[in-house]
Amino acid sequence: MSQFTFGFIGCGNMGGALAVAASKVISADRLAVCDADASKIEFLTKSKKATAVSLAEVALNSEYIFLAVKPQGMASLFETLAPLLKRRIDDVVLVSMAAGISISDIQSMADIPCSVIRIMPNTPVSVGEGMILYDVNEKTTEVQIDGFLKGLSCAGKSDRLPESMIDAAGSLSGCGPAFVYLFAEALADGGVACGLPRQKANLYAAQTLIGAAKMLLETGKHAGELKDAVCSPGGTTIAGVHALEEGAFRANAMNAVIAAFEKTKLLKS
Repeated sequence: MSQFTFGFIGCGNMGGALAVAASKVISADRLAVCDADASKIEFLTKSKKATAVSLAEVALNSEYIFLAVKPQGMASLFETLAPLLKRRIDDVVLVSMAAGISISDIQSMADIPCSVIRIMPNTPVSVGEGMILYDVNEKTTEVQIDGFLKGLSCAGKSDRLPESMIDAAGSLSGCGPAFVYLFAEALADGGVACGLPRQKANLYAAQTLIGAAKMLLETGKHAGELKDAVCSPGGTTIAGVHALEEGAFRANAMNAVIAAFEKTKLLKS
């Protein structure tokens, strides 16, 4: 049995967020983290949420190795990682979150037969409201999938879908929080322009987004139907909707997701 359940190589924004989520389920002595920048793991180790180790210790002693590095750094990482993996006599699961890098790419760079889980998470996993998209290779067992899902059960929702759809879905849920933050900031700015104190405007904007999202999930109704229910004839809300449409609000939101998807495809070339 490996010393660590989850081991993270890299604890930047995304890796760190997943490590925080995992720390709610996995004890610090079973959760390993390493990063070339020591400051990125300090918040996890000082709060005794995880154990700081070397890259070699993660590679040799973790059941699941999370490859939380940028896509352009993956090949360089495997120059060090692959020889270490070849020394293992037990099964290992490689978990990649690099946009544009396929399961077969990871298998090829690892240069050993191994289980691979490709994921596309988003940063709200750190507060338990994330979205984790994933797919696996044929070597990955149901037991390994269950272990992966259990370790991230406090991260939010997980959904398995064909790898061919992960880049598209990730362009929505992976990049989407940044688009939502822009919208929240704009809503709050509008409130401030109308005379609200900044702190209250931020609170009202954030809670409005939470409430609207919860209604979408819990009612199962189409977003357009819920929008219509707020828009009284000749009222204030429809006037605001009209203003958004004059600025091509929906088209711009669609364009943001499409632009992210097109950029992801460029990462493969």
